[in-house]
Amino acid sequence: MAGPDDSLDRIHRERMQAEGMPEIAIRGFLRAVRFVREGGATTIPEDSIDPVDSLPRAEGLRDFEGAGREALARSVVIKLNGGLGTSMGLAGPKSLLPVRGDATFLDLIARQVLHLREREDVRLPLLLMNSFRTQGPSLARLERYEGLAGDLPLDFLQHQVPRIDPETFTPVDWPDEPALAWCPPGHGDLYAAIASSGVLASLLGEGVRYAFVSNADNLGGVLDLSILGWFASEGLPFAMEVAERTAADRKGGHLARRDGRLVLRESAQCASEDTASFQDIERHRYFNTNNLWLDLEAVARALDASPDGLPLPVMTNAKTIVASDPDSPPCIQLETAMGAAIECFEGAQAICVSRERFAPVKTTGDLLSVRSDAYALRDDARLVAVDAEANRRRVIELDARFYRNVGDLDARFPHGPPSLAEARRLAIEGDHRFGSEVVVRGDVTLASASEAPVEIASGSVLEGEG
Repeated sequence: MAGPDDSLDRIHRERMQAEGMPEIAIRGFLRAVRFVREGGATTIPEDSIDPVDSLPRAEGLRDFEGAGREALARSVVIKLNGGLGTSMGLAGPKSLLPVRGDATFLDLIARQVLHLREREDVRLPLLLMNSFRTQGPSLARLERYEGLAGDLPLDFLQHQVPRIDPETFTPVDWPDEPALAWCPPGHGDLYAAIASSGVLASLLGEGVRYAFVSNADNLGGVLDLSILGWFASEGLPFAMEVAERTAADRKGGHLARRDGRLVLRESAQCASEDTASFQDIERHRYFNTNNLWLDLEAVARALDASPDGLPLPVMTNAKTIVASDPDSPPCIQLETAMGAAIECFEGAQAICVSRERFAPVKTTGDLLSVRSDAYALRDDARLVAVDAEANRRRVIELDARFYRNVGDLDARFPHGPPSLAEARRLAIEGDHRFGSEVVVRGDVTLASASEAPVEIASGSVLEGEG
């Protein structure tokens, strides 16, 4: 007689098969559901890990640049491009947000790859991991770049999995908008998705062995020849770029060691009693930039040995079915992180990089900063901080009531961002509308309780201490 677990497995399996999900995605999801349902630990206790005291640094790898050039012909650039930017009020791909003039994240990524191809005279494929919602618009945008697509595909699709009821663990239903019953399984799906799509086999068949992976919204994440050369020369299966944590990074995931192997602990994996040690940046010094280097042959071997997908730690993410309606029914999303695979590969390593390689855009404050003169667009299409140390300290705080969405931000900066190159902190409370050529210097706070917007005149210089 079938038990309750068998019945639940069947329900999920039939639901996912009806959506066309492959066997590796189904088996991985069933494993995650069983793990959470049976009370499996989704946290990593502080007393089970040790801090990482020191790591090799990327600036010490210059001698590997020649090896990187040799390995470039067997390399691919992979960008995670599944995000919709809903936290900033977007309905389409986040990567299609204009960053510099009309150029979007995706435009700059394409130009970076084409520049490397021309400079080094190599093929160097670009590959996007898209979601069902980002695939069409993103590929349409890339059509303007003649020669970007070659014999290999430009993308593969991330899987989707059911959102589940927190009490019964059964799939949720939402007939008014059926798509809300589904969610992406986190970017840890990279490994299963690249395999089930057939793209992994295609890459290996074309002699491509090394992959540089980063988020589409991180314009600092570009292929670096020295790091590539080090990775290939050392014969590493997996490497993670990390940066030194600052006070601003206290709540982000960090690197640690457990049983001799490197592990990644995300905030969702930290028990409340371990919060103080989790946020201790002197104890846990390094955070994951989500720039990864993969030996695709090692990935293929690991997946052959694990038909349910890599055994990545499962994280639970509590949501409501309708994000904008807190009174809609609760649900759980089961997710994994691609960086967590560092503990799945014996001999995996981490390398400490500068903040230039980590410039993600998660908020409209981040977007305002990268659009400003605090960043410069180089000839190789890299957008880099003009002053890396000043950028590391700079804080942009915008009133969520008026600046949370990109449309609201654009309406309040119709002439573009102010000069932020000399700004240490810009905090805006209330509704302010900026004219052209406004300059912010030092530590500036703008506060207004008025219902009418405050006009910041064109050419204004806003100065504060700092």
